[in-house]
Amino acid sequence: MLLQYFISFIMAFSIVYVLIPPLRKLAFKIDFVDRPRQDVERKIHKEPIPLTASYAIFIGFVFSYLIVSRDFSMQTGAIILGSIILLVIGTLDDWYKTKGKDFPVLPKLIVQLMPAVIVYASGIAFTGFVNPLDGEYVLLPVWLQFILTVLWIFGVTTVINFSDGMDGLAGALSAISATTLFIVALMAGQGESALMAMVIVAVALAYLKYNKPPAKIFMGDAGATFLGFILSVIALDGVLKQATVLSIFIPVLALGVPIFDNIYVVLKRLIRKQPIYQADASQAHYRLLRLGLKPIQIVAFLCLVSICFGLSSIILQLVQF
Repeated sequence: MLLQYFISFIMAFSIVYVLIPPLRKLAFKIDFVDRPRQDVERKIHKEPIPLTASYAIFIGFVFSYLIVSRDFSMQTGAIILGSIILLVIGTLDDWYKTKGKDFPVLPKLIVQLMPAVIVYASGIAFTGFVNPLDGEYVLLPVWLQFILTVLWIFGVTTVINFSDGMDGLAGALSAISATTLFIVALMAGQGESALMAMVIVAVALAYLKYNKPPAKIFMGDAGATFLGFILSVIALDGVLKQATVLSIFIPVLALGVPIFDNIYVVLKRLIRKQPIYQADASQAHYRLLRLGLKPIQIVAFLCLVSICFGLSSIILQLVQF
């Protein structure tokens, strides 16, 4: 099995590494670039940056995972279909941004919920947990299973996207979270989830080769939502299947930085009666930037915090044995 992980990593990394340069050139030819805007605080880059890395990431993930796992089940089909939907709506959103416009929030919100529903319908769901007091399995009502599953997938998809506001940040956080989920899945004997996590580590690291400061390419909403979606499914189909009360906190810690940061942001917006889904510059990396830290310092600091969360997640997994 270790050979499978190694092969999947090399394959996924190589595909993304090789595909990004031609996709970058294509972006300039078709004018699919993210331009700096003085009226938008989040646009901190100084020159136009291509938005085509998402397609390399998607191809690298799907091709490598299918070749190595040979898993052509309905659940895998649901994951790929959900990924394609996010890639399409993300591309539309990114295309609007290249024109200095914003894609309508409500249609995007509805479409981004669809992959979560599709995954649930395929049988990947949070069904319940073991009561620590009596050892009995608590099976949740179907309606609650549906709500919790959709909220988890949609929530993680969204927070990873919101963390993509600084060169190298979302890719690095995704790689750290995927590494944590890989280790936890290995410890739990969940080979398929571990393999999927390893492929995400590979595509994220290959992307970082071109996205590290100063970035030569962006993955846009299409790539960030895809990474968030896959990470949410890995946690749901892997870690959360352990069904103990403690296991619920393992993926939350593994994805701690984007989750806790965006919980803070959402609560702050609710208190101020602001739209919770409208992009702004209220995430941790922007707050740290306003405090005077340099982007490279911010990325390093948040990655260090993410590693600490990841280690806590692994320790929590060890406690369960």
